[in-house]
Amino acid sequence: MATTMAATTASGAIAGFFSYVVIVAAAAAAAVAGFNTPTVSFSDGFSHLFGNDNLVRAADDRSVRLTLNRYSGSGFISTDLYDHGFFSASIKLPKDYAAGVVVAFYTSNGDLFPKNHDELDFEFLGNVKGKDWRIQTNIYGNGSTARGREERYLVPFDPTEAAHRYSILWTPDYIVFYIDDVPIREVVRTEAMGGDFPAKPMSVYATIWDGSSWATAYGRIKINYRYAPYTAEFGDLVLRGCRVDPIRQAAEAADRCAESVEELMSADFALLTPRKRAAMRRFRERYMIYCFCYDQHRYGNVTFPDCDYVSAEHSRFGEWGDNKVPPREVRARSASRRRSRKPSSVVPAGDDLQMLD
Repeated sequence: MATTMAATTASGAIAGFFSYVVIVAAAAAAAVAGFNTPTVSFSDGFSHLFGNDNLVRAADDRSVRLTLNRYSGSGFISTDLYDHGFFSASIKLPKDYAAGVVVAFYTSNGDLFPKNHDELDFEFLGNVKGKDWRIQTNIYGNGSTARGREERYLVPFDPTEAAHRYSILWTPDYIVFYIDDVPIREVVRTEAMGGDFPAKPMSVYATIWDGSSWATAYGRIKINYRYAPYTAEFGDLVLRGCRVDPIRQAAEAADRCAESVEELMSADFALLTPRKRAAMRRFRERYMIYCFCYDQHRYGNVTFPDCDYVSAEHSRFGEWGDNKVPPREVRARSASRRRSRKPSSVVPAGDDLQMLD
């Protein structure tokens, strides 16, 4: 996706980046430490969903590997439904050529509500060797699949070199997606959204599967099983929310979960301070390459009540919603990565997002 730039541009950007990291590193570390998010073991919070031997737990039961081969993908699911919550995992993506591979960390109630389900997605869209991975977030409410609210972003680090933390905050009033404790997207509930805002209790899922039909270059580049197996690692699993019974979930959630929701909305990760909002704005300006708000090819002149329309963004994404030219910072890093052939030599894993906080 990214194109080359002159070496002088890249080296200047790198020097400025590292000087900034030194200034903010302590503050970023403090912010991470302030998130009170205890992890759970796999057996305490999850169960095997599919894939037989393609799911392998660590000896300490604190992490799990999901594998995709030519026979099957794999996945796991939370053992409980949650009425709102904060859900998080540290994820390391498959190395090498991974076109067509989709790794997902998401919430859904599709098994209970097949025709009007809710869903919140982190989807990692496979890459061609040497090219950038992309991340997609999405929101469905009450089966609103015809009005998908996708956004896509270039990844400002190599997600195959080290695990990074991806989190979903879901409250009755707003939703926030985080990468490494930096907010990258906020959706505020409005009356005009109606049932498009997810409101029914959901389970938490993690999967790896073959998405050749759409994941890479709109499906033009398929998965190549010569590079299989593809393995994604999940650890630091967080399930913080009100657990509800799958049978009585609608009746009990509103009353029994009120106190839990109040605690959730007062937690550090639920408070978007001016500093966090500035970090989110910078991330979106630099790395967002698609936003449903501007996809005229798919939606025509339809407007969404949860969109904050910005003319500069509209021009950037164009009729198809895609950014034809990646941001300058990403082009510079990609050019330097290809010259060195060391994916982590330009930006140490995680530091780019710490810079934004």
